[in-house]
Amino acid sequence: MPKSDPVIYVDADACPVKAEVERVGTRHRARMVIVSNGGIRPSQNPLVETVIVSAGADEADKWIAERAGPGDVVVTSDIPLAAKCVEAGAQVLRHDGSELSEANIGTVLATRDLMADMRAADPFHQGRGRSFSKADRSRFLDALERAMQRAKRA
Repeated sequence: MPKSDPVIYVDADACPVKAEVERVGTRHRARMVIVSNGGIRPSQNPLVETVIVSAGADEADKWIAERAGPGDVVVTSDIPLAAKCVEAGAQVLRHDGSELSEANIGTVLATRDLMADMRAADPFHQGRGRSFSKADRSRFLDALERAMQRAKRA
């Protein structure tokens, strides 16, 4: 049975690279699915499908995890969602262009859990993340282009 074309799934709540996804996805003529709890203006691009899920916790993550699979690309900074998508065979990119794969997802999950414990133990440890930069945006564009090339070859 022939493999279907790759789909780009975007965990769109608080996603700073939706426009970049649309630009790269359009160039590759890929179907893009933007998933959120609402508050997103639908794109006029016929390749972009906007999916609004119920407002419950992690509903967008569940929706994506149920559908993403081999050959697909998932854009998210949610580590548990990334782990499920990697396990399902999808390529996963963070907003800064870093790739999550079988080789690093275990370490990333462990670090996430450690940091959550540290924040819970020290309420003053909040908000120390770095801001999203032009360099992050550029790295993301390059990483998404590479991921799409791999997806098309698969």
